[in-house]
Amino acid sequence: MIPPVIHHLGEVDYCETWQKMRDFTDSRNKETPDELWFLQHPPVYTLGKNGKAEHVLNAGDIPIINVDRGGQVTYHGPGQLVVYTLLDLNRLKTGVRELVTSIENSIIGLLADYGVESSARRDAPGVYVNNAKIAALGLRVRKGCSFHGLALNVDMDLEPFSRINPCGYEGLEVTQLNNFVNDIKIKDVVDGLQQQLLKKLRYE
Repeated sequence: MIPPVIHHLGEVDYCETWQKMRDFTDSRNKETPDELWFLQHPPVYTLGKNGKAEHVLNAGDIPIINVDRGGQVTYHGPGQLVVYTLLDLNRLKTGVRELVTSIENSIIGLLADYGVESSARRDAPGVYVNNAKIAALGLRVRKGCSFHGLALNVDMDLEPFSRINPCGYEGLEVTQLNNFVNDIKIKDVVDGLQQQLLKKLRYE
């Protein structure tokens, strides 16, 4: 399997990055290598294509963007590690549900490396620690290829989550890795998550 091209983009604008994902997906062919984009976003709420506006309780000065991924509303901000998974599912011989499970297992494996026990939920994609959500997933598949991806809360201000029903669930508690591992930063977890994704997606 051809390994994916990996980009570490730093903190980048949401709308510009979203457009680049769509452009990449529209222009790729059967020989185009897959890509993984590791990044952070400035504060933004994103509402999935079937998302309900009432799940945004009080956005304040944080912009709301309607996007084409699955799922409801979520928050992105500095200190949250976002990975966009630009993958040819046919070439990987995987389906959407299997891809979601592979991504969830990558996050669960990473957290286990830090001694944090976590799990997935069949009814609500993502990863949870003691019923609090630590990572969200939202994907779109077009032409047999995926884009969007995962968001792992590492070391961030969680207050903006209190202004929404995270992923459409009223009262859903949200947590982050820094609550369990002192002084953990984004840079500390990037390599570990990258290796987990390569392994769970069967590139290695």
